[in-house]
Formats: sequence, structure tokens, C-alpha cells
Amino acid sequence: MNSDSVKIIGEIGINHNGDLELCKKLIDVAVLARCDYIKFQKRNPDICVPEEQKSKPKSTPWGDMTYLEYKYKVEFGVEEYNEIDRYCKLKGIGWFASVWDLDSIDFMAKYCNITKIPSALITNKELVEYARKKFDYLIISTGMSTEDEIKDAVKYSDPDVIMHTNSTYPSPIEELNLEYILWLKKYGVEVGYSGHEYGLVTTFATIPMGVSWIERHITLDRTLWGSDQIASVEPSGLMKLVKGIRDIEKALGGNKARVLLDSELSKRKSLRGK
Repeated sequence: MNSDSVKIIGEIGINHNGDLELCKKLIDVAVLARCDYIKFQKRNPDICVPEEQKSKPKSTPWGDMTYLEYKYKVEFGVEEYNEIDRYCKLKGIGWFASVWDLDSIDFMAKYCNITKIPSALITNKELVEYARKKFDYLIISTGMSTEDEIKDAVKYSDPDVIMHTNSTYPSPIEELNLEYILWLKKYGVEVGYSGHEYGLVTTFATIPMGVSWIERHITLDRTLWGSDQIASVEPSGLMKLVKGIRDIEKALGGNKARVLLDSELSKRKSLRGK
């Protein structure tokens, strides 16, 4: 991949449903599609789940349990991430995770030099400052935030990338506000797009706007159980997404005076005579 190419993230998130074999199938799909990175979400459920939520009942494919038990059911630990690290290295794809608490920052820093602060947590000053200290490359996402909150997050985190996103799953097309990407460029760092909408066309539209990172959730089947599956891209869609991004990059050509191309010369001669 050219260093100037858009970096494409296939976000598995928690779409693996705590199943390492399902996770590996999703990694295989991302490798086949030629994504640059796989991304997960890392939490310490004891910290991230509010006290009043922990004991609430939750119906799951594995039976009825408390909400805290469910969050642990879908959370990978050391054993799983050791295998993910090994598998991604074997397959030649980068990987990292969004971090939801200080414990998860320490955990992921053992594996990766890149991380992301999810939209839900960019107002957590302690978290973003700590992540900045622990990782060489930091991404923040702007969903569900005011402009003042984003300004503060940029000040505290000094991010390498700011990602525009709408945090509704799935996002209504009329609320995507893609031109906000152009506004974000005033912060003077790389700008990316994390999409949660149906379809690919609106994601493709961000390429001429100058994004350097694109992220979409991925799944084997949008009908699988889980809150993020419905807004995810299935394998055939992921293939189309990556190919479409690369084709658009080739087609753009640059903002410059027109140059007569060699491929046009024969047609010019036949139609103009010279």
C-alpha cells in the first residue's frame, strides 16, 4: 500500500460475540478484502458498566444472565488477544483496539502502538491524556459531541487523527453531515471517517474530501445477534468498499491543470486530424 493511500479499518468491535473462531473468520475476511487494520473494543466491564446496570437481567443466545455477566461473556482477555496478535501477524494485517478505561489502555499498550478513543469517552480528560502518553499514534472520534467538547478533546489528547462520525446505529443518511470533514481540517491533523450508515456510497464520498482513514464495522451476517451487527458491512460489501476506495484514489488525479494523456492521442487524431 502506498503511504499516501487511505488507511482502511475493518472494525470487528464486539461482533465476534466472544467467539475466537468467529473472530478469526472476520480477520480472514478483512485480509481477503485487503484492509489495512482490524480493530476491536477493549473494556474492563467492572469499570465500564454502571453500578445500576450490572445486575439487570439480559437475555442472550447463551441464556439469561446479568448485564455484567453478558459483558464479560463477549470480552476477550489475555489468552484471546495473544492468539489474535499471533494470527494477525501470520496473516500480515495490523490490529488495535478502542480503549474504554485506564486498565484497557495498559492492557492494549502491551500489543499495539496505536489506539482510538471512542466517541463516548472523548470528554474523559484523564482517559485521553493517559492514552496520549501510552501510545505513539492516537485517534479520536467525534460522535455525540459538541464542538466545544471536540475542541477540549483535541487540546487534551493532541490526536494524530480526528474521525468524523454519527454515533447512531445505523446512521440516517440525511444526518451524516459529511461536509463536517472539511471543517475538521482546521485542527491541522489527519481527518478520517467512521461510518455506521447502510450502504457504501456515502463512505466513498469522503475520499475526495481528503480523509486519510476510513473505518466501517464488519460482520459475517447482519442478522447475527448483537447491537452492532445491523450497521456493519458483510464480506461482499467489504470487498466492494476496499476496491471502490482504491479505484477512487486512482481516478482523482490531483487538483492541477489538465494534461493531454497518451491514451487520448489516437482518438484526438481520428477526431481532430492532429
